[in-house]
Amino acid sequence: AALALARLANYSEELAEAIVSNDILPQLVYSLKAYNRFYKKAAAYVLRAVARHSEHLAKAVVEAGALESLVQCLNEFDPSVKEAAAFALAYIAKHTPELAQSVVDAEALPLLLKCLIEPEAKLKTIAAAALSEIAHHTPELATAVVELNALPLLTGLINYQDSQVKKYVCACLSHISKHTADLAKEVAHTDLFTRIMQLLKDPEVQVKKNAASCIREITKHSSELAHDIAHAGGVNPIVDFLNETKGTARLPGITTLGYLSAFDQDLANAVVSAKAVKPLHEALKTETDPNVKATAAWSLGQIGRHSAENAKALAEEGVLATLTALYMAKESPDDLKNKCKKALKNIIRVCDSLSKLQDLLLEGIPSNILKYVVARFTLLLHDSGEDRRVFVKDKGLRQIQGIKAPPGSKLREYIDEINNLYPPEIVQFYAPDYENTLLKKLEEYHQDQFS
Repeated sequence: AALALARLANYSEELAEAIVSNDILPQLVYSLKAYNRFYKKAAAYVLRAVARHSEHLAKAVVEAGALESLVQCLNEFDPSVKEAAAFALAYIAKHTPELAQSVVDAEALPLLLKCLIEPEAKLKTIAAAALSEIAHHTPELATAVVELNALPLLTGLINYQDSQVKKYVCACLSHISKHTADLAKEVAHTDLFTRIMQLLKDPEVQVKKNAASCIREITKHSSELAHDIAHAGGVNPIVDFLNETKGTARLPGITTLGYLSAFDQDLANAVVSAKAVKPLHEALKTETDPNVKATAAWSLGQIGRHSAENAKALAEEGVLATLTALYMAKESPDDLKNKCKKALKNIIRVCDSLSKLQDLLLEGIPSNILKYVVARFTLLLHDSGEDRRVFVKDKGLRQIQGIKAPPGSKLREYIDEINNLYPPEIVQFYAPDYENTLLKKLEEYHQDQFS
């Protein structure tokens, strides 16, 4: 009967609500205390099936007094009873920090950690999942897990043979690391990097993704941690991970490269040297998920913002043209447009390749992008007579004259600055209406001659 109830509750939230409203939960909690291991396993299964649906139903399970009995089940000899109880605790903890705290207050953590050292892979998996659900809510809950010396146990399982164990262990370490730099340092200082980088080659996509997520959550906190990852040889494995995955699975790798590049030029150079630009650009061009595209745009902007060399590497790969096209595309969502615009600004302001900047002088390009390009031209042309000559030869000055900028606008100011670098007759020669002016003069000349 309990198994039938569990299947019903697992099937839909409405049926789980019916179990709660018919006061069946107290009977199930009693079963956890009073009956044999088969009843306990079945009762825990029902509690898990009810708690999984919503915060409201998970609270109902807690209010029925289930936590104490579930925690006691973690001390049972039968591994399947422990698994059922740990699973139920995981589903209770996942909804809110308050529910997770109630699981901690019920003294579940020491027994969940004990489950990690049991021989059964399934029990290890569920225990790691429960710890992950607790740790992901707040720094305080993550600290509660760490303070019980969980990190050596978790990192010791990173290279376990079972893929499900590895997946949830990486998720747990990721959730611990994400909150603060101090927690990230504690995770990083457990000889983590060498082990977890091996998982970036794992045949299971979710294992690779969770491993990359853990590296990302450590990287984001500080330059020191980012350098630790780079010095541990972490950049190339992340780039390989990016080349070997597709879709949303790539996101943690894309974000990691962005975080690494954001801190300083040395790290950005390391990312460029690891040949990261090509797969990031490929993700920007070919991925269909707007979030993946937007994250790739952001990461490329972080790579290119530090130096002319990195900006040139991006420009030569065609990144500027792709960012511009996505920014101008009507179907691009606002977040993607904003990230493309910021990336273009970051790259353009340090780019010193006249020819690549000229490629952006496209018909229809928005003035709020155009002004960054023209502003960069003013600086480059002001400092170099040779660049001014090349700019004329390559028809850049002609393109500049064709830009329609409102009087008094920043764009108009930049165009005027460029024009002031050349003799007036050269500027006039490349003006869009110069041909008409010459024809008008010719007509006036004829009229004077033959009147």
